[in-house]
Amino acid sequence: MDKKRTTRLSCERARAFPIEKALAKLEHFPIRETEKEAWFLSPFRSETQASFKVSKKLNRWYDHGQGIGGNVIDLVCLLNNLSVKETLQWLEADQISFSFHQQSFFKEQNNMGLQILHAKPIWHFGLLKYLFERRISISTAAQLCKEVHFMNKQKRYFAIGLQNISGGWELRNKYCKSSTSPKDISYFKDGKDKLIITEGMFDMLSLIEIHKNLQEEYDFLILNSTTFIKRAMTHLEDYDEIDLYLDNDSNGKLTTENLLKVSNKFKDKSKLYEGFKDMNEWLMNCSKESMEQRIQDVFLLPQKQTCFSPDGCKENKK
Repeated sequence: MDKKRTTRLSCERARAFPIEKALAKLEHFPIRETEKEAWFLSPFRSETQASFKVSKKLNRWYDHGQGIGGNVIDLVCLLNNLSVKETLQWLEADQISFSFHQQSFFKEQNNMGLQILHAKPIWHFGLLKYLFERRISISTAAQLCKEVHFMNKQKRYFAIGLQNISGGWELRNKYCKSSTSPKDISYFKDGKDKLIITEGMFDMLSLIEIHKNLQEEYDFLILNSTTFIKRAMTHLEDYDEIDLYLDNDSNGKLTTENLLKVSNKFKDKSKLYEGFKDMNEWLMNCSKESMEQRIQDVFLLPQKQTCFSPDGCKENKK
């Protein structure tokens, strides 16, 4: 294949790169959007009213303030002052942060090379949008999490962060699922007699979201990985009741079964999200009426023999 044809094919692939993702990579996020379009504050100048439009269907942009527009290659060339060749490299080479197939920009593993820059209250629009998509309010997220800015391979990123008891962070955003060293459990102790254990941060946030007074009755412990269950055990002796909301996969079920054998103070609460992988997936897919019924059954009437079915929910078919 000749060089000219290779360049043409490379341009065709690059033009398919979503403009919204390219802007997000440059830390520009929409002020408002619909299914068809998104509006941004212009990345070319300072303004208070969004005049920069992105057509999601066409994957084209238009700046009404300057009367210019084009495709993603045109945009990146202008914003970064790059040649077409350099722009293609910018779009295609950085697969770790964005890809044409919308893969995570970090693998789901301990990323020990991350450098935390700072943590602060959550305010970035991109993170607020991410929380909204997962049906978590900012007031709920703020109880446990921070907005964390960090470096990875000389590039700057930001995410919802949950700190563990050893000072490491679990990091999540729309494109990122990672963590920093040291890995450990996250434990929120307030002297309560009862404890809730979940595997991940969004499972705990989902519980708080649907049961606003939960902190009045429970301490919280987030495993961050079921491999840390032995570490968690050292914190469990003083509790009268420990409610388990572990994932509905083979690993989560096995961990729950093993804990139920240890003591009768462990209670399996996974019936609440039966038919779904975890708490947050259930929260994202359930109707209000179905959700309220399950909450009533699990939280208020645990002695009632109820047939839990995902009626009213969009059950995950994966």
